[in-house]
Amino acid sequence: MSNWQAFQQQGHLDPDFAFREHIFAQFRQAAQRQSQAAPMTSSTATATPKYAFEARVGHTKTPKNDINALILDYLTMEGYPGAAANFSKEANLAPQQADPSIKTRQEIQHAIHSGDIETAITALNALDSDILDKNPELHFSLLRLQLVELIRQCYGGDITPALDFATQQVAPRASINEQFRVDLERAMSLLFFDHDSNLSPELKDLLSSDLRRKTATKVNEAVLVRQDQRREAAIRALVRMRAWAESSARSSKIKDLPPDIDIGLNGENAVEFQGLTETNGHEPMITT
Repeated sequence: MSNWQAFQQQGHLDPDFAFREHIFAQFRQAAQRQSQAAPMTSSTATATPKYAFEARVGHTKTPKNDINALILDYLTMEGYPGAAANFSKEANLAPQQADPSIKTRQEIQHAIHSGDIETAITALNALDSDILDKNPELHFSLLRLQLVELIRQCYGGDITPALDFATQQVAPRASINEQFRVDLERAMSLLFFDHDSNLSPELKDLLSSDLRRKTATKVNEAVLVRQDQRREAAIRALVRMRAWAESSARSSKIKDLPPDIDIGLNGENAVEFQGLTETNGHEPMITT
C-alpha cells in the first residue's frame, strides 16, 4: 500500500507529510530517470542501447529547477497550500498563488473527498455564488453526489432523508433536463438494490470513490476558471503532449522506438493520469 493510500484511509487529506513525499518521489523518479541513464563508456560497460531513441534519452539532462517548478505547480494548482508553501521555501521558488486562495480550494476538495457535499456547496457559494449559478451541470453533479451520500448513509435504515432531498433539491432541476432526469433515476435506484451484491457497472460507479474525485476535480477547475487561473497543473498538459508525441511518432512509422515507453508514473498517479495519456489531441503546456 502506498503512503498516499494509507494516508487516505486514516481520514487525512493534507499532503504535508506522506502525500507530499509521495508526489516528490514520483515526479523526481520520472524526470531524473533520464539523467541517471547517462551514456555508458567502454570503460564502464560495453552494452549499447537497443534503440536509438533510448540513446537520445540517455543524453538528455533534465534541470533540477524545472523539476522543482513542475512539482510546485502541481501542488499549487491541485490545492495543497501547506505542501506548496513548504516546498517553495525548500526549492527557493516564489509561490504561484496567494495562500488563502489555495487553502479555500483545498477545504472545498477536502469536503467533497470526505462525502460532506453540503459543506462543499456552502463553501463554494461563499467563495463565489456565480460558480454554481452559471454552471448548472456542475451544480447538479454536486447535488447528485450529495444524494448518493445520503443514500449511502440511509442504507439499511430510514430512507426518508434521501427521499426528501431528492424531491426538494434534485427533482426540480431534473425536470428541465433529460440527462439530469436519467442521472437522478439511476441514483435513486440505489435505494432498491443491495449495495453488497453484484450491482451493475453504472451503479457501482456511483458508489465508487472515483465519483468524489472526479467531482472534486471539476469543482477545482471551475474555481480556477473564475479566478482567471489555468484549469489544471502543467504536468497534465505535459503528459498529454508526451502521449501525442509518441502517437505521432508511431503513426509516422519511426523504426527506432521501443515497443513500449513507460511514462514513469505508477500507483495512484498512474490512475490519475491514465485518462490524459489516452486523449487523441494535445494542448500546449503553459507554465506562467
